[in-house]
Amino acid sequence: MSNRDPAARARLGWTLVALALLWPLLVLAEFRPWALFEPANLRVMGGFLAGFLPPASSPEFLGLLLRATLETIAIATAGIALALWLAAPLAILCARALAVSRIGPGPGRLGGEVVRAGGRAVLAFLRAIPEIVWALMFVRVLGLGPAAGVLALAITYGGMLGKVYTEILESTDTRPARAILEAGGGRFAALAYGLLPNAAQELTSYTVYRWECAVRASVIMGFVGAGGLGQLMDQSMRMLNGGEASTILLVFLALVLFADALSATLRRALA
Repeated sequence: MSNRDPAARARLGWTLVALALLWPLLVLAEFRPWALFEPANLRVMGGFLAGFLPPASSPEFLGLLLRATLETIAIATAGIALALWLAAPLAILCARALAVSRIGPGPGRLGGEVVRAGGRAVLAFLRAIPEIVWALMFVRVLGLGPAAGVLALAITYGGMLGKVYTEILESTDTRPARAILEAGGGRFAALAYGLLPNAAQELTSYTVYRWECAVRASVIMGFVGAGGLGQLMDQSMRMLNGGEASTILLVFLALVLFADALSATLRRALA
């Protein structure tokens, strides 16, 4: 009996096709990783990284760091909370598994499709504009501070959460929800008893992941004055203080580890 994999030739062919398509993209992006190992570049990177040691630990800076950390957590949490208020209704509206008009032939089917298409278009618009663009606009309107970051996260992440929530609700077992709708139940009953029991873990895990992304996004928005650790990082980098920057990065690492632990705990609780 031959031990040869019957799918090996097909996988090799698809691999060659992928490389043929990827190579022009790498050339267009000027991807040259070997430049990192040139002696001059290694000296520049070594000098830059050496400036990060030792991490700053002065009481005055740690006080500023604690305030900025709490502000970042508040920005991310408030932004995700507002994004949930935006995403959940749109996800319920767009999910075909909760569409009463799809149960059988009858009036309203075309209207339902139009409404769902409109909801998906809204979600596409919200997530198409990066949060940094919204932050720049809100900083001009509201001034420097965390409010601009909260609103920027709420709009962009509302679109992201709504899209993924819709896909999660549609990819889970939809037969219980359909049975509830066919028996005369409403959308919320079908959602609560038909879809959420199977999708709660995945929905929770993705929401916590997006909260983690919101914490990281606050760095970028901080550079345009939206507050939090990003604004403190911007000040440290402008002053060429690598020690302060490395301490801030350690705090970000701790926040990411906390998000991982929180996600695992919530998944176990919902199992």
